[in-house]
Amino acid sequence: MESLGKKLDRAGQVVHQGLAVYGNKGSTDQHAYVQQLRDGVDNFFASFIEVLEDPAEIAPIDGEVPADFLSGFLQGTRSALMEGGRQSLSITLRRLDATSLGALIALFERAVGLYAELVNVNAYDQPGVEAGKKAAAGILELQAKLELLLADGVARSLEELRQSLALDSPEPLFWILRHLCANARGYQANGQWGQPSSLLFSRG
Repeated sequence: MESLGKKLDRAGQVVHQGLAVYGNKGSTDQHAYVQQLRDGVDNFFASFIEVLEDPAEIAPIDGEVPADFLSGFLQGTRSALMEGGRQSLSITLRRLDATSLGALIALFERAVGLYAELVNVNAYDQPGVEAGKKAAAGILELQAKLELLLADGVARSLEELRQSLALDSPEPLFWILRHLCANARGYQANGQWGQPSSLLFSRG
């Protein structure tokens, strides 16, 4: 999803392009997942991946072969979606091994690249991912400054901490301090968590 989720296309035009990809195996999430796909908004296609050879490490249980149930779920789900007019495609592997798994990954990698070409976005530029990493680094830097400020043992409110650290909002401080206070780091919060403005934070 990170390769296709783009705000801008290659011409710099705002397009908000992307695909949401979800997956499960066997009967996992059968109720909520398939119910949504069959009777919900028809804005998707489903990809079924089938492995013909049963895994040797899964032995029969009371004479029943677990893989038979998985095969039944696959065929039943595919049939239910077809009856609901939903689009799908099926990919069949003879067996699951390093070769077939590698080929499957390569197939979807190429599908992503092709789709990106069709909608004119750069699949290999990921500014959203980079923005998340930079934001996380900024939070860790802010935490270090906050811990240094509270090292003197003086109790301070969120607003006092915000002013001392020259922030526009106390919200990141609240999240950082909530984490620190919950993990025996020596930080204390006096007041009501449900009323952040009442809290006084200190390091004992």
